[in-house]
Amino acid sequence: MLVCRLWMTISKALFAEFLATGLYVFFGVGSALRWPLVLPSVLQIAITFNLATAVIVQVTWKASGAHVNPAVTLAFLVGSQISLPRAVAYVAAQLAGATAGAALLYGVTPGDIRENFGVNMVRSSASTGQAVAVELILTLQLVLCVFASTDSRQTTGSPAATIGASVAVGHLIGFYFTGCSMNPARSFGSAVVMGKFEVHWIFWVGPLTGAVLASLIYNFILFPDTKTLAQRLAILTGSAEMEKMEGEEPQRKETQPNSEDPEMECVSGGTELGLCPQASEKSPESGQHAL
Repeated sequence: MLVCRLWMTISKALFAEFLATGLYVFFGVGSALRWPLVLPSVLQIAITFNLATAVIVQVTWKASGAHVNPAVTLAFLVGSQISLPRAVAYVAAQLAGATAGAALLYGVTPGDIRENFGVNMVRSSASTGQAVAVELILTLQLVLCVFASTDSRQTTGSPAATIGASVAVGHLIGFYFTGCSMNPARSFGSAVVMGKFEVHWIFWVGPLTGAVLASLIYNFILFPDTKTLAQRLAILTGSAEMEKMEGEEPQRKETQPNSEDPEMECVSGGTELGLCPQASEKSPESGQHAL
């Protein structure tokens, strides 16, 4: 039963990351397509990414934490808020979702509108070093906002609006330099569909470096936690999550009524495993509440 519950929780989280990242790419990249009659403005693109981020965070943050971004997942890993196996699975789901979202958008877009299809590129007047630095700074502010918006010590509400605003701010500045990525998965989806990887490395190195720096700043300087080295290793390997679920199992058994009625058994135990129509909502594990 424990393995079943763990598998169902992880499967739901991975699907949420896949879905959220696909929607993010579809709406975000779609807003940057150059239609002849109405060319998109930077403000329009920033607002679209803002609203798309807010919507998908609101929908999925209780299912997976709504990372939607390998850089955010890496930041949570560095901050000892997610295990390494889960982080790897999240990144795989994000890349798959981004590719699916980009492919779907490509399929419904007329051929004469696609052009470079939102592939992140370095503007001709900027160097690769400048592009990396810009992506680093943009992602650093995004990840700091994610941590501040999802830290239970600071706030208890939904982080959708604040994270969306952070994404919009990044696009208002970064679009002129690189088209603004801040998200390796977003860049990956368009690059795969168009087969353009000339400077793709910039949109991994910049965001991932910025994410690591943001995690170190927030978790070790601004708001350090009290986790011991043993606790951090347990979280990293995933054993802490297993121990948490094992500790919850005896409590569930104690609360189950002694009844042979199969309907009562479904209500008391099956809902927690997702086997009954009235499946109860399970709160996310600590450290996974956000984009």
